[in-house]
Amino acid sequence: MSSSQNLGGATRCGRVVGPTLDKIIKNAAWRKHTFLVSACKSVLDKLESLSDSPDPSSPLFGLSTSDSDAVLETLLLSLDTAYTKVVEPALDCSFNLFSLSLLRGEVCSSSPDSLLYKLIHAICKVYSLGEESVELAVLRVLLAAVRSPLIMIRGDCLLHLVRTCYNVYLGGFNGTNQICAKSVLAQIMIIVFTRSEANSMDVSSFKTVNVNDLLAITDKNVNEGNSVHICQGFINDVVTAGEAAPPPEFRLVIEPGENPEDGGTSKIREDGFLLFKNLCKLSMKFSSQENTDDQILVRGKTLSLELLKVIVDNGGPIWRSDERQLTPKICRFLNAIKQYLCLSLLKNSALSVMSIFQLQCAIFTSLLRKYRSGMKSEVGIFFPMLVLRVLENVLQPSFLQKMTVLSLLDNICQDPYLIIDIFVNFDCDVESPNIFERIVNGLLKTALGPPPGSSTTLTAVQDITFRHESVKCLVSIIKAMGTWMDQQFSVGESLLPKSVENEALGDNYSNPNEEDGTTADHDFHPDLSSESSEAATLEQRRAYKIELQKGVALFNRKPSKGIEFLISSKKVGSSPDEVVSFLRDTTSLNPTMIGDYLGEREEFPMKVMHAYVDSFDFKEMNFGEAIRFFLRGFRLPGEAQKIDRIMEKFAERFCKCNPNSFSSADTAYVLAYSVIMLNTDAHNIMVKEKMTKADFIKNNRGIDDGKDLPEEYLGALYDQVVKNEIKMSSDSSAPESRQSNGLNKLLGLDGILNLVYWTQTEEKAVGANGLLIKHIQEKFRSKSGKSESAYHVVTDVAILRFMVDVSWGPMLAAFSVTLDQNDDRLAAVECLRGFRYAVHVTAVMGMQTQRDAFVTSMAKFTNLHCAGDMKQKNVDAVKAIISIAIEDGNHLQDAWEHILTCLSRIEHLQLLGEGAPSDASYFASSETEEKKALGFPNLKKKGALQNPVMMAVVRGGSYDSSAIGPNVSALVRQDQINNFIANLNLLDQIGSFQLSNVYAHSQRLKTEAIVAFVKALCKVSMSELQSPTDPRVFSLTKLVEIAHYNMNRIRLVWSRIWSILSDFFVSVGLSENLSVAIFVMDSLRQLSMKFLEREELANYNFQNEFLRPFVIVMQKSSSAEIRELIVRCISQMVLSRVSNVKSGWKSVFKVFTTAAADERKNIVVLAFETMEKIVREYFSYITETEATTFTDCVRCLITFTNSKFTNDVSLNAIAFLRFCALKLADGGLVWNEKSRSSSPSTPVTDDCAPNIQNFMEVDENISYWVPLLTGLSKLTSDSRLAIRKSSLEVLFNILKDHGHLFSQTFWIGVFSSVIYPIFNSLWGEKDLLSKDKDEHSSLPSTYGPHSNGVSWDSETSAMAAQSLVDLFVSFFTVIRSQLSSVVSLLAGLIRSPAQGPTVAGIGALLRLADELGGRFSEDEWMEIFLAVKEAASLTLSSFMKILRIIDDVQDEETLSDQDFSNEDNVDEDSLQTMSYVVSRTKSHITVQLQVIQVVTDLYRVHQQSLLASHVAVILEILSSITSHAHQLNSDLILQKKVRRACSILELSEPPMLHFENDTHQNYLEVLQDILTDNPGVSVELSIESQLITVCVKILKMYLKCTVFEGAELEETKQPKNWILPMGAAAKEEAAARSPLVVAVLKALRGLKGDSFKRYAPTFFQLLVELVRSEHINSQVPQVLSTVFHTCMGPMMGE
Repeated sequence: MSSSQNLGGATRCGRVVGPTLDKIIKNAAWRKHTFLVSACKSVLDKLESLSDSPDPSSPLFGLSTSDSDAVLETLLLSLDTAYTKVVEPALDCSFNLFSLSLLRGEVCSSSPDSLLYKLIHAICKVYSLGEESVELAVLRVLLAAVRSPLIMIRGDCLLHLVRTCYNVYLGGFNGTNQICAKSVLAQIMIIVFTRSEANSMDVSSFKTVNVNDLLAITDKNVNEGNSVHICQGFINDVVTAGEAAPPPEFRLVIEPGENPEDGGTSKIREDGFLLFKNLCKLSMKFSSQENTDDQILVRGKTLSLELLKVIVDNGGPIWRSDERQLTPKICRFLNAIKQYLCLSLLKNSALSVMSIFQLQCAIFTSLLRKYRSGMKSEVGIFFPMLVLRVLENVLQPSFLQKMTVLSLLDNICQDPYLIIDIFVNFDCDVESPNIFERIVNGLLKTALGPPPGSSTTLTAVQDITFRHESVKCLVSIIKAMGTWMDQQFSVGESLLPKSVENEALGDNYSNPNEEDGTTADHDFHPDLSSESSEAATLEQRRAYKIELQKGVALFNRKPSKGIEFLISSKKVGSSPDEVVSFLRDTTSLNPTMIGDYLGEREEFPMKVMHAYVDSFDFKEMNFGEAIRFFLRGFRLPGEAQKIDRIMEKFAERFCKCNPNSFSSADTAYVLAYSVIMLNTDAHNIMVKEKMTKADFIKNNRGIDDGKDLPEEYLGALYDQVVKNEIKMSSDSSAPESRQSNGLNKLLGLDGILNLVYWTQTEEKAVGANGLLIKHIQEKFRSKSGKSESAYHVVTDVAILRFMVDVSWGPMLAAFSVTLDQNDDRLAAVECLRGFRYAVHVTAVMGMQTQRDAFVTSMAKFTNLHCAGDMKQKNVDAVKAIISIAIEDGNHLQDAWEHILTCLSRIEHLQLLGEGAPSDASYFASSETEEKKALGFPNLKKKGALQNPVMMAVVRGGSYDSSAIGPNVSALVRQDQINNFIANLNLLDQIGSFQLSNVYAHSQRLKTEAIVAFVKALCKVSMSELQSPTDPRVFSLTKLVEIAHYNMNRIRLVWSRIWSILSDFFVSVGLSENLSVAIFVMDSLRQLSMKFLEREELANYNFQNEFLRPFVIVMQKSSSAEIRELIVRCISQMVLSRVSNVKSGWKSVFKVFTTAAADERKNIVVLAFETMEKIVREYFSYITETEATTFTDCVRCLITFTNSKFTNDVSLNAIAFLRFCALKLADGGLVWNEKSRSSSPSTPVTDDCAPNIQNFMEVDENISYWVPLLTGLSKLTSDSRLAIRKSSLEVLFNILKDHGHLFSQTFWIGVFSSVIYPIFNSLWGEKDLLSKDKDEHSSLPSTYGPHSNGVSWDSETSAMAAQSLVDLFVSFFTVIRSQLSSVVSLLAGLIRSPAQGPTVAGIGALLRLADELGGRFSEDEWMEIFLAVKEAASLTLSSFMKILRIIDDVQDEETLSDQDFSNEDNVDEDSLQTMSYVVSRTKSHITVQLQVIQVVTDLYRVHQQSLLASHVAVILEILSSITSHAHQLNSDLILQKKVRRACSILELSEPPMLHFENDTHQNYLEVLQDILTDNPGVSVELSIESQLITVCVKILKMYLKCTVFEGAELEETKQPKNWILPMGAAAKEEAAARSPLVVAVLKALRGLKGDSFKRYAPTFFQLLVELVRSEHINSQVPQVLSTVFHTCMGPMMGE
């Protein structure tokens, strides 16, 4: 053994080669291989003496060139022997040399004399020995040679090496060898192209091929037991053996390439390119016509495609990048794919070999994944051809073929970027087909299966498989869309919810390319095609494309309409030339419709036709070629006139292009018609007798201006047409596929797709594919000269909106139909996954319509509305809905309503199953008490009673029905109940925890989501509560729960939530169902108690908002029970959480205010008890946060004062108002003390007058007096005496006690808004301060809030007036400006028709003058007297209007003496009128006398302070009243009517005479006083003259009743000295006037001598008449005598 180890010497090569040579020597045949043996021995001997001595030019490590050549020649000789025992050691030695990197050199056909070149060829040659071991050894050596980093096998040598492996594969000794050959080839591809990627031989490691993957599609039949394991070990051993690093000093030197700039490195890529090109050519070999079933050729093609697949799968960036370092002769690798691989795929598309089709799909998938950015046009061709064509074939597809396509689609859908890129670059590109749309629609067709009634070749199992796989693909598509969206939003790596991560093995979102070590297209080229399109631009392109398609479709139905539409929408220009370009370039147009349009006779179509024909160039074409070329783009119309117009223009154009062809255009026109007729005759199978050449020539005689065309010309034309039919473009290819998209026509793809239309027959003659290859090559050549259309990469998720618009309808239909018609669990789960992903995408994108459609469909599939028919898939749908609620709750918005409705129904069914009584039992009326006690039986154990509610559930209903079963009268069968119970067991899979988790999860929802959630839950709860048959509170209780869960959200969010909840609680709180309303209000109370546990900062208003529902329900509820409950709830909350009520006091007081006005006494008393406790014990809390709540408190107390049930409440409320005033005056508003520097809101009193604003300009604290004072002011008109007096007393006490705090401006407001309305209320609508209003005006006073016109008693009037005077006196300095108004007010009291106010007014006015008389100014005195004067004048004028109403009453002159006192002759209206007049007359007299009394008293008391102007006003007042009294007493008719009325009504007559006497008496006395006591004023005002005038007037009145006037004497013809006795009436009047006359005489007697003398002529005659008169009173003559004696006598004596 030691000698064997020493064979070959000390060199490394010797140690490898020596044992091999020794073995060869031993195995060789001495006679036959003598030369070989000697050579081996020679080499061995030489190696013994050598040591490692590196030679830069030597191919073997450590040996010289000559020694290396000797060793290699020996190996060549061994291989050439073709003797197995010699060949095998030589192969082993070669393997070792290659794997140990002891050989180096470049092996190429340019150096055929190279020993390495010969060695490789020799190794390739010995495979033909037919030995199994030799075949494997050859494969082993060849792989090691390629694997060696020091052996560069190039060009033809590399191809020869590959061909050798091919041959082993195709004719291998056994299946194992064939698999090994295939594996070796695959490994060689990996090695070669890995080095091409690196552009270097120094690649440390290579990916090892997986043999199992190679057998996935083909060669499964050659697998012999453990062949795969053997082959995998074989490959691994070779690759691992070659991983040894070569000696450091032993390197391969590569000669530079043709381009010195490349540094020689391009040779590696040249080899890769060459190998790739030849594999493509090898894959395009077709069988010969003689041997159409060449299986060897098919296997070779298959192997080539498999190797191409390996290359493409393992391709790197070099395949996509523009390699600038490549030599100009070498194209980009990407161009190589386009030029060779794509052509190979196209050529093989016509084959029916399934393995080839599967490989095509696999290669296309890899191309799509990695190279789509550079192959946009090719993808646009291959996708319809390979995928869509098969996918859209629903009726008669190949099962394996379609399954392959479905698998392809599912595979590409695993890459989210791929799906998005397809839509963006094809469906949004006008020049590309709608691939994504067709994929989705094709999958829908497959999912729905063949249409009913259609014939199909599919078995039932195949159809079901197709349906499931297509649904799976649709799920993968929507899942990919969601994954891409999430990645763009950075939502997370996985779209799949955590709760179902283990639902399926494939539910992960990692990029599938990462698993096999490759990288996706978008990762290598983030900026490829450098256009990152935004969604807006893509939307425009998408819209443009859709509109263009619409125009094309319209054209294909009605050409003229289509052109008009396209022009109007600016898709086509308006000029004829632009329309012609559209007609010629758009291949999706129907050729027949083009012909019809060109034949129209309208002006514009005619112009288009002329432009269309003129666009052809027929120069140097013969007539047959020209007409064939012309008719290539359209089909001639069937109408002769249209053909005539087109052919006429064609003839003109042909002759213009070829002027020497015919003598005139008429010749061409006729000949064109003849050619068309000949074409139809020759090629129409319906024509039995064909036209002969002679007939054709005969028919065309004389058409050239009477001459004949040459017969040779016509004969040649005849032969052309007969042999080669003139076909329109629509006739030149196979029949159109009705399932193809219109855009394929637009791209010119329909011709390709029709040519390669898949058939299930075997491959036919080569001729069948010739046209295909030629046509496709023309397409690629035409595209190669054009720039590649831009490839767009988007990051804007808005693009998903357009994708969803395209796909949501088909997806919804596919998922729904499959879920509805299929009970298979796996299919149902897949559909539900699709629903979930669709909801996720549409919800996040905010696509409301689509989201709601998916959610609604899922909700319906739960079948909860018809629980008797539930199945496992329905329960799975429930689970899916719960998952959606948790995972996508932030985006569900309005769809929450459907989900929450499902949750409500689940809970209802679960309760029924557990036997718990329904909520309706608690809300039922009294007649169902017995049923309440029974409840529901446990359905799962005991069956079911015939309860209406349960029967309705069992019977079921529609999804949208509020009541599950409308017909509750019919009984259900026992089998229905049993089925229902069994279905309830299914619901046990859904625990209560899962339901509760949805609601608990609400606290994690975002702002908009929680608002939508609450809104939806309110709707569901409302629906539950309003159910006429089965009201429930499940959602209501959940509302309380979620409110509690979300109570800690920020204020802005919680405010929005509570706004919705508040409206809900109000709406349900006002429910007609009392039990429901009570339950709701109690729930609100619980929620409020929880919320009141939280602190509220100052200046916030949320506690108030939270309690607002109580206020609204309290104000609007018609139920006393509800109102009482609210009062109790508020009382409990306030008293237990008084420190946290804060801004909620507003709502608290509003509730109590409403309660105070309630019609139920117990509610009023209950509310006041709490109110009393609040004011007494917790007043400081009321204004702790905001002082404006003081206003609400006051308003509440004022409302309590108006309570009609008990005076105790009202009086206590008034007392509390005084307490509030004390707190306010003492600065008890804590809020104001703490926040003085802030600007509190001004309290608003809704019912105060506009000029209350006068209060509020100085101090906010002062302004809070307004509601308190105005409220007490209103109370003064209360109908209850005790309340009136108490409110008056408290009001004026408050003003008097705290008035010093008020400013002058505020006092003005107090008078106008508080005090004056008190007195205005005396006459209701009459404003005592109004100066221009009529007494009977119905206009309300400005500040008169009391419209009830409550009359005060004298005590109250006096109290009010005196309180007013006291207040005015106390604060006279501040409120002096209100004197005129106060005086006017008192004057108004004086003129009041009621006795009490009049007396009060007089007393108050006198006291005012007594207290302040010395402080009044001249103007103020004038204001007082003018006010009195105005009051008097208003009284006089108003009274005269009253007197007018008796003008229509008959006087006594119209009645007989007998009728005068007959009451029966007087109508009732007249009696009432007269009674009213009598009453008012008496009151009027009293008022006037009191006015005179006031004026007289004022003058006498304050005469020293009065000026002449004041006295003048006084005298005017007295004069006017006196004159009025005289006028009233002088109206005889009035007196008669009054006397008659008083007689009838048995009333005392008004003292009109006494009124007149008293007024004159007062007037006279005042004049006398002035004359006596105030001489200055007397002289200034001519008092003597006024006195004489009054005296004369009085004397005349007296004489009138005592003596006859002269005229009367003459009428009676009696002597003047006759004295007739007076009547009774005259005597009575004379007696009444006598004291007045005595006073007059005394006044005259008191005149000074000069004055008496001066005025004597005025009254002397009257004195004389007095002497003649009959006097009733003896005092009159006595005083008269004194006057004559003392005054007249001395004067006459002079």
